[in-house]
Amino acid sequence: MAENEKKTAPEAAKEVKPAKADKPSLWSRLTAWFRSVKSECKKVSWASWKTVRSSSVIVIVCVLIISAIIGVLDYCFSGAIVGLSRLI
Repeated sequence: MAENEKKTAPEAAKEVKPAKADKPSLWSRLTAWFRSVKSECKKVSWASWKTVRSSSVIVIVCVLIISAIIGVLDYCFSGAIVGLSRLI
């Protein structure tokens, strides 16, 4: 009885394989993805050039100020460490 229930290797392999027709091709999936990206980009409310320019200037100025502060602090701390090392 147990022999009748055993499946041979080719029969078991046939049952496990999914059908290739169920999954669309790579090309069709890519084109669908690009179409969805294009439609989503059309829905975005883009900022005007004037707003982008002014925001960019603000970011650049802030980066310059913060980098100057960090540079001054680095110079001061490195001087303090050198001074402490001379005491030891």
